[in-house]
Amino acid sequence: MGTSRLTTILILLLAGSVSCSRPQKTEGSRYKVTAVADGDTITVLDLNNNSHRIRLQGIDAPERGQAVGTESRQHLNDLLFGKDVMLQGEKSDKYGRILCKVLVDGRDANLEQINAGFAWSYRQYEKDLSSEDRDSYSNAESQAHRAKRGLWSDPAPTPPWEYRHPSDRPSSSVQ
Repeated sequence: MGTSRLTTILILLLAGSVSCSRPQKTEGSRYKVTAVADGDTITVLDLNNNSHRIRLQGIDAPERGQAVGTESRQHLNDLLFGKDVMLQGEKSDKYGRILCKVLVDGRDANLEQINAGFAWSYRQYEKDLSSEDRDSYSNAESQAHRAKRGLWSDPAPTPPWEYRHPSDRPSSSVQ
């Protein structure tokens, strides 16, 4: 075994003895998807077998109780479960999930969810995206809407941010 290979193995073994709650560096690292909670949240294992909750950045998918919520989760599951992925991003949300662009086989899984009509481009947080991702997510949503894919088969789908906070919606009572 060459010296550089042995050094790499020793570094990985030493790094494995340090427990961390989130990846130290997501850029360029590989992770294995072990669970798909819904259409925009997954769990991954890093090289040290530490588990991390990942929120797909820049999208918002229907909740489980919403129309197409189950289909959205299933689409993401079919796309990612059991696969090695690359993560781009290091910010966390208020629930401790790491906000990431998830790449599988060179494809942007976040964009794939929008293309299939199983997620909205999350405009409230688009400032955190690159201008390229902002544009591609917005364009994909428009195309899915025009094609009536997924959630867009409903003429007026309820966005998940409104579904989660029904008291924020305007009252529809007749006077």
